[in-house]
Amino acid sequence: MAVANAVKDVALVPAPTSDPALSMIERFAADPAFDVAKLQALMDMREREMKRVAEQDFNQAMNRAQKRMRPIDADSNNPQTKSKYASYKALDLALRPIYTDEGFGLSFDTADSPLPAHVRVLCYVTQAAGHARTYRVDMPADGKGAKGGDVMTLTHAAGAAMSYGMRYLLKMIFNIAVGEEDRDGNQVREEVAAPAGFQDWFLDMDASLATSDWKQWSDAWNKSKPEHRGHLAKTNPGKIDEWKRKAKANGLPK
Repeated sequence: MAVANAVKDVALVPAPTSDPALSMIERFAADPAFDVAKLQALMDMREREMKRVAEQDFNQAMNRAQKRMRPIDADSNNPQTKSKYASYKALDLALRPIYTDEGFGLSFDTADSPLPAHVRVLCYVTQAAGHARTYRVDMPADGKGAKGGDVMTLTHAAGAAMSYGMRYLLKMIFNIAVGEEDRDGNQVREEVAAPAGFQDWFLDMDASLATSDWKQWSDAWNKSKPEHRGHLAKTNPGKIDEWKRKAKANGLPK
């Protein structure tokens, strides 16, 4: 007995749109006399505008999320360094409800590190409006302990590096402070209050590095307030190094 295929071909009817630019492009596309090169230019222009709006939404959502986030208590102990730190579980419980409510999604991956005996941990941060940003950190995976001796196998070391990297990235992405101390293998930094306007400046500089031409970004850095640059140097020098690496990779003049 033959069984009929339950899947039917359905003609897809474009949904009505309130986007004037898209409506205009659709009208031009339906006109066989319209210049194809001009049509492509219009489509490219609309795509650039959509990306700009999506990135703007990303930055605004990040700002809202960080305003809702608070310092997180250190809930775990590292017996080797005799220090306390905030576990990934503690960070996740506090942060996930906030960042998902603002449309963010996080996924992690690894890549080859340019540094010997290191693992590069990546975090892809997506936002519901369509923009995405990639963060990375290179973690030692040589199996050495705080005193330089071998304390774990290379397999264990790689797993530990990934776990450390995920935790550090989660804190870095949302600029999270740990309520007590978080010296789990890291240099202790002095707690310094952020100057007025620092958060908006930080988000703008981070976003512009990915979208502006490199001369515009370097000009913006040089013209930014010294107190903003100084605060970042004190509290998150790794971010400055990250910006410099990106700038160097894209030919930013020194």
